[in-house]
Amino acid sequence: MAGLAAGLIIAGGATRLMQGVLFGVGPLDVVAFTVAPAVLIPIAVIACLLPANRAARIDPLEALRSE
Repeated sequence: MAGLAAGLIIAGGATRLMQGVLFGVGPLDVVAFTVAPAVLIPIAVIACLLPANRAARIDPLEALRSE
């Protein structure tokens, strides 16, 4: 969540620098700043949970023996 907050603050500041290349979107478009995190947060959660679930199913002794 801290990274999300920092990213939104940095993105808000960067829009002033990128106003020339933003077509059809305002510099501080609320929809764009809402939809992007709403899409990226579930993707990040899934990307973290899938390997964690796989690692949790492995027997610790078996994992140590393979090293």
